[in-house]
Amino acid sequence: MNAAVRAVVRVGIYTGAKVYFVHEGYQGLVDGGDNIKEATWESVSMMLQLGGTVIGSARCQDFRTREGRLKAARNLVKRGITNLCVIGGDGSLTGADTFRAEWSSLLDELVKGGGITAEEAKKSSYLNIVGMVGSIDNDFCGTDMTIGTDSALHRIMEIVDAITTTAQSHQRTFVLEVMGRHCGYLALITALACGADWVFIPESPPEDDWEDHLCRRLTETRLGGSRLNIIIVAEGAIDKHGKAITADDIKTLVVKRLEYDTRVTILGHVQRGGTPSAFDRILTKDVTTAMNEGRFEDALKLRGRSFLNNWNVYKLLAHIRPPSTKSGYTLAVLNVGAPAAGMNAAVRSTVRIGLIHGHRMLAVHDGFEGLAEGKIEEISWERVGSWTGLGGSKLGTKRTLPKKYFEEISINISNFGIHGLVIIGGFEAFTGSLELMEGRAKFEELCIPLCVIPATVSNNVPGSDFSIGADTALNTITTTCDRIKQSAAGTKRRVFIIETMGGFCGYLATMAGLAGGADAVYIYEERFNIHDLQVNVEHLTEKMKTTVKRGLVLRNERCNENYTTDFIYNLYSEEGKGVFDCRKNVLGHMQQGGTPTPFDRNFGTKMGAKAVAWITGKIKECTRHGRIFANTKDSACLLGMRKRSLVFQPLTELKEQTDFEHRIPKEQWWLKLRPILKILAKYNIELDTTEKAHLEHVTRKGIALESNI
Repeated sequence: MNAAVRAVVRVGIYTGAKVYFVHEGYQGLVDGGDNIKEATWESVSMMLQLGGTVIGSARCQDFRTREGRLKAARNLVKRGITNLCVIGGDGSLTGADTFRAEWSSLLDELVKGGGITAEEAKKSSYLNIVGMVGSIDNDFCGTDMTIGTDSALHRIMEIVDAITTTAQSHQRTFVLEVMGRHCGYLALITALACGADWVFIPESPPEDDWEDHLCRRLTETRLGGSRLNIIIVAEGAIDKHGKAITADDIKTLVVKRLEYDTRVTILGHVQRGGTPSAFDRILTKDVTTAMNEGRFEDALKLRGRSFLNNWNVYKLLAHIRPPSTKSGYTLAVLNVGAPAAGMNAAVRSTVRIGLIHGHRMLAVHDGFEGLAEGKIEEISWERVGSWTGLGGSKLGTKRTLPKKYFEEISINISNFGIHGLVIIGGFEAFTGSLELMEGRAKFEELCIPLCVIPATVSNNVPGSDFSIGADTALNTITTTCDRIKQSAAGTKRRVFIIETMGGFCGYLATMAGLAGGADAVYIYEERFNIHDLQVNVEHLTEKMKTTVKRGLVLRNERCNENYTTDFIYNLYSEEGKGVFDCRKNVLGHMQQGGTPTPFDRNFGTKMGAKAVAWITGKIKECTRHGRIFANTKDSACLLGMRKRSLVFQPLTELKEQTDFEHRIPKEQWWLKLRPILKILAKYNIELDTTEKAHLEHVTRKGIALESNI
């Protein structure tokens, strides 16, 4: 919420508006006085990394009454406030809508009662309201993700990961209750991200004999070699008859029937706390009615396509077992390029969904090189069981391209009877797969369907807005920047220069700059010269005269071959003498490591599931007289996220969209966010705020002057 407050204040001031804080929510609006204070640029400094909300929030009974809303309206009119930005959940935004609908009648009543003058009422004749949804439940219509949800998932997964190690040591069953009275989003995503054995959500109650199913499922998992069981319960979980299913009920059942050592953990308000994640910085009534009426299929649909897809993928991975009859097809999965957090989740999903389809699944170690050298083995359901939360690449990964190994690769494809390839990796996975397509003309064995899943911290693979691993890297950078800035809290007048990874792609630097409140971000895509560096130094010099005496500068590792991190550090140190001192940090490979974020775990899981479903259909399509021959453009595709959808795109079509020299897509959606970064750092720039200026999927910076902002 604090990131949203900061952005509203700074962009408001940038547009020339007078911006006010309303402390303690609607209660502050009703009470007025010192609860409504003018905000300044400096007053929102060092706010990004704080959880909760620094301006306070309170449930307000007074605002529910007409009398309370009259007081609130008078307080706004007296200060000339006609625009209200409300950040909150269902109650907050419903209250805002009521307030807006009554505005004219409230003013009329205030004029009649002498609370305001007719002139004041005329000046405040309209009330504009913008609502931003701040709710950890992610239960609001009109938005795919609410502010706070991603951070709540981070808190939950930290606890689940910690519990998992304990449970494995002691062979325990853990029952975790997460928030969600009427919405099972947190429970569902947690279950997907940790590979839980069972999840209870209010939107889809279990069948009447769920107790038998649950015990059978836990027994199968233990017999398969697992040393732990995890069951996730949403606090509002119910059965088909509306009876509550609690964590304690489940514990009693497991202990009584299976005699497993079982523990209950109720996460409670720990989910609300903590530092906001990088994502957060940057239909409720209908669903409840459907659940109350027992229309659970409707409740799932009303949650939206994404929720329903998550639920279907979870059910596939958790409840369906490989069939006894086999498809006769063999799929191989491999990692290519540098390791990225979430790769293992994608491999796990690929293997398990493949087995569910009846395929024989092979794991290839060490990328294309391993495919050439025969480092290939059959992989089982149980083998990948605990891979979701592991960072790096369990299969091993190399940057080697396949062109020089065509003959060896073809022999191994034939020897192991491989009918399709799922290639998970970065830019090398993309270029290597293009090479395999070229090799089809000479080597018939390469004429099999293949699917590329983008996985790289650099987020530089064409055909996808996001790559697996980029979210984890971004959170690592953001957390590190927070700590570095915090270290300067007692040391005034200090500027930090931080180098990020990404090759020629400035995604990590730009998004970390937005999330960390950077004063300048240097990237390859936006060329800069010595004059720009001089402007940045002068800007920081002016900043040191204010109450905010800290600076943060991010530099993408390959933004400019001459203006290196050392050069920029030396320049800032020299030009800032007597005004500020400098420190530099090269973050290096710490950005590739670590435990995957909930987003990367779930993204990898869904991508793997989708890839196997597609490649299964493609194998059948390309089979003639018992033989597979795939040499069409659409038999080799990249699975990417485009806006809200996962789409398959032929690799050959993506060639035209790629700058191969610099290993980046020619068009990158996030470049349009760069002006916002500069506005929040208090630079005088122009920004197009017309309705035509969408903030996504715009090619290059084309900032138009908009005078009437």
